[in-house]
Amino acid sequence: MADFTNQQAFEFLQLVEKRSFENAGLSTREEDLSRFWTGVGFRIAGNDYLVNLKEVAEILSIPPHTKVPGAKPWVKGLANIRGTLLPIMDLHGFLGRKASSALRRQRILVVNYQGVHCGVIVDEILGLNHFEDENWVEEVDVPDETMKPYLNGGFYSDDKLWNVFSLFTLAETPHFRQVAL
Repeated sequence: MADFTNQQAFEFLQLVEKRSFENAGLSTREEDLSRFWTGVGFRIAGNDYLVNLKEVAEILSIPPHTKVPGAKPWVKGLANIRGTLLPIMDLHGFLGRKASSALRRQRILVVNYQGVHCGVIVDEILGLNHFEDENWVEEVDVPDETMKPYLNGGFYSDDKLWNVFSLFTLAETPHFRQVAL
C-alpha cells in the first residue's frame, strides 16, 4: 500500500466526502423505513395495545424482586438488573383493578424517561409490529376507560385497531410518580 502524505490523505477524504454528498439523493434503507412506525404489541386485561419502540428501553421476564415497605400495593418491588435497581410496577394495580392470573406470560416493559426508570408489568408481549404512517388514526375507540389517559391514536391493520399506549405519558403522571403510601 502506498504511503500518503498528510495532504494527500486529507484530499482523498475530501474527495470521498464530495462523492458521498453527490450520491446522497439515492434512496437508502433508512429513508425507506422512515415512513414506518414500529411498536411493541402487548396485552393487558384482554385488550391489545402498542407502545412506540422508542419508549421501551428493554423487555424483561419478571425477575426475582424484593417488596418495598411503605410503598403502594401496585409497586411490586425492586429487582437487581445487571447491578441496577429497577422498581417494578403492576399496571393492573395502578389502574385500580385486580392483577392478572396469567403469570407465566407476564413481561416487563422498561421505561427510562425524565428521571423515571422502572419496569411496568403487562399480561403478555405480542411482538414487534410495523405500520405505514398512512394507517395512523387520531380518534380511536377506547375499549378500557382506565387506559384512556395514556392512549394516543392508533393504527389499523387488517380491520383491527391497535391503540397506542404511551409509557412516557404514564411516567409523567403525578399519581404514577407518587409510590409512597
